[in-house]
Amino acid sequence: MQFLENFTPELTVASPGRINFIGEHTDYNMGYVLPTAIGNKITFKLQKNGTDNFCNVYSVGYKGFSLDLRNISISDTEWENYVLGVLNEISKLTDSVKGFDCTIESNLPLGSGLSSSAAMECGLAYGLNELFGLGLSKIAIVELSQRAEHSYVGTQCGIMDQFASVMSKEGNVILLDCQSLEYQYIPIDIHPYKIIMLNTKVEHTLASSEYNTRKLECEEGVSIMKKSNPDIKSLRDATRYMLENSKNEMTQTVYNRCSFIIDENKRVLKMVDAFQRKDLEAVGNLLYEAHQGISKLYEVSCPESDFLVDFAKTNAKVLGARQTGGGFGGCTLNIVHESAVEDFKREAADAYKKTFNIDLEAFEVRPSGGTKIVNF
Repeated sequence: MQFLENFTPELTVASPGRINFIGEHTDYNMGYVLPTAIGNKITFKLQKNGTDNFCNVYSVGYKGFSLDLRNISISDTEWENYVLGVLNEISKLTDSVKGFDCTIESNLPLGSGLSSSAAMECGLAYGLNELFGLGLSKIAIVELSQRAEHSYVGTQCGIMDQFASVMSKEGNVILLDCQSLEYQYIPIDIHPYKIIMLNTKVEHTLASSEYNTRKLECEEGVSIMKKSNPDIKSLRDATRYMLENSKNEMTQTVYNRCSFIIDENKRVLKMVDAFQRKDLEAVGNLLYEAHQGISKLYEVSCPESDFLVDFAKTNAKVLGARQTGGGFGGCTLNIVHESAVEDFKREAADAYKKTFNIDLEAFEVRPSGGTKIVNF
């Protein structure tokens, strides 16, 4: 794009992806989650261009596009909608955004379950807030980014991904109550173990019908339980007793979805306790438990993820593993002893290639800080 010839950015923003230790699909059910940002990130460089309404956006690896702030609408090109959705949401709050140029570069594997979408939304919103002095709080950035994904991308996501991308603190996970948005930083020390991600290279599509269908199935379960428990508003309020009392009115599928979410909320709190006691064996067992539910009850796993988790179980140096992210592919999260990391990565890659003829991607992640301005 022509603007790149004279591009001299005024600020640079680094917006990280995230992992979620446990608490999958509980966020849009108003439950608990335990995420943290990671070092892999999307980098934004921005400058004002002196116009009132004209903007240029260029993403390394994609074609760039231009837009008029007076005429924002949903694009046929999916990645552009993350940008357009954020601009649309900001326009409802302020008219202070003027013409700008922006470049975007990512080292987050797309479709890997590391929430490149939230990193895209939050990084742009954070950068525009700084560039134009909009005065938006971090929570406002989190919330408008979530709304952007709902309205322009079409994924009815919970708030976890955006919250983790903006609010994370290095060396900690976040215990987030998605109902009240109260949160607590939980220090994490898993030495001598490391967090190893195995990327299946199977891309999930969160905007597909399956993700939104899960949300509807959970809402159906709530509406059934509400008949005899009028005070419950979401699965966050449901108990195992309520579920069993209403089981005969539910399809097996709806029962399974609700069962997973109720148990998963409990697992999040158990995981916090295990981290605080540094009971790493309990941490690993909870990961395996969660994956069983993800695969068999919530049915958002895939053969590739199931294979990698089963493979992890054969290695005594791996404490636990599960699929992480929205589902249907992406990455598995593995807690691996530092002495066995290289052997584990190599052996997993060999077994995966032999079974699926796909080159596995393996990398370490660490709990990192949230979206921020980068000074060079």
